[in-house]
Amino acid sequence: MRKLSNEELDRLGIDEFKRADKHPLIIVLDNVRSLHNVGAIFRTADAFLIEKIYLCGITPMPPHKDIRKTALGATESVDWEYVEDIEHLTRELRHQRAEIIAVEQAEHSVKLDEYEPQNDKRTVMVFGNEVKGVRQEVVNLCDKVVEIPQFGTKHSLNISVSAGICIWHHFFKMKKKE
Repeated sequence: MRKLSNEELDRLGIDEFKRADKHPLIIVLDNVRSLHNVGAIFRTADAFLIEKIYLCGITPMPPHKDIRKTALGATESVDWEYVEDIEHLTRELRHQRAEIIAVEQAEHSVKLDEYEPQNDKRTVMVFGNEVKGVRQEVVNLCDKVVEIPQFGTKHSLNISVSAGICIWHHFFKMKKKE
């Protein structure tokens, strides 16, 4: 086996990325504190052609050197918007017929491996604060809660890891349906 060079990876330029068909997934980050987590999520969103990222509450916004350092340019390719009030945003996205999902540990949650995206709807995945998770008021506004099964002692993943797992799962499930 030979490792591929960057030139062989056939990467999209920013203009090509902007014109490309996007995966029908929107990521909402609510009160995420870490600049590095935000940057990492942008980078993952770029890798899977995610439609958009919404930054809410105290979530930091580009341009910031620490976001840029982790995102490696993905803040230029991925569409994003700051919306202070997540409750207003959630109602607006529901009005657009999106399925709103909190990624959280909760009663009656659906395990990620059992979650099936709906073909006829865009999906919105809400990720919360690194310590407190998705606020209960926001969970109450969601159509369902999806939980990543965990088996160790911590029962907690870094938010950028959680987002990466969920984005890949959604992308894989939708591609399998095509």
